Amino acid sequence: MYILRPDEKKTPVMIYAQDTFVRGEVVNKQSDIHMNIWLRTDGVPKYLHILNAQVLVVGGSPIKAIAYEQLYFPSSQLIGFHTLPPVEEPLDYDQAEANRTTEVVEVLVGTFIMKGKIRISAQTEIGTSLEVARASWISIYEAWITNPYLPQMPAMHVPMVLVNPNHVAFGVT
Repeated sequence: MYILRPDEKKTPVMIYAQDTFVRGEVVNKQSDIHMNIWLRTDGVPKYLHILNAQVLVVGGSPIKAIAYEQLYFPSSQLIGFHTLPPVEEPLDYDQAEANRTTEVVEVLVGTFIMKGKIRISAQTEIGTSLEVARASWISIYEAWITNPYLPQMPAMHVPMVLVNPNHVAFGVT
C-alpha cells in the first residue's frame, strides 16, 4: 500500500479517456488548492498516480472492469476530469463577469455523454467560440453524465467537469 509523503494528499476523482473510465484517488501536492482546475496548471505530472483505481474499459464487448491498488495513467490521454464528493470547490468563473452567457451542450467524451452548460461570449455563437478558444481545457457546468453502453450506471451529476476540446465533440440541440 502506498504511503503519502508529507507534502502529498489524495483527492477522489473520475477521469475519462477515449475508451477508459477511471474512478480513484489521485495523488497530488498539498499545495494544489483547487483540484477542479488542476489540469490547467503547470503542476500536472506526465502520469497521474491514482490509488484504489477502479477501471472500466469500454472499447469492446463485453465491458472489462479492472481494479488496481495503484495506477499510473498518462495525462496526455485524458479527455475529461472531475472531482468527486466530498470535494467541494468554487467554480472557475465570476458570475458577475460582463458579456458572458451560458449555452446548453452535449459533449461526447469517449463513450460518455455529458449534458451541461458552457460559458461563451454573449457576442458570438458556440462554433465560433470553440474555433477561437486557445484553452487546453474547457469547463462544462452542471453536467449530467451518462453512458449508453452502461445502462446500469445511473446518471451522475457534477457541478463542473473539465474536457479537452481537441478530443471531444460538442452537440447542440
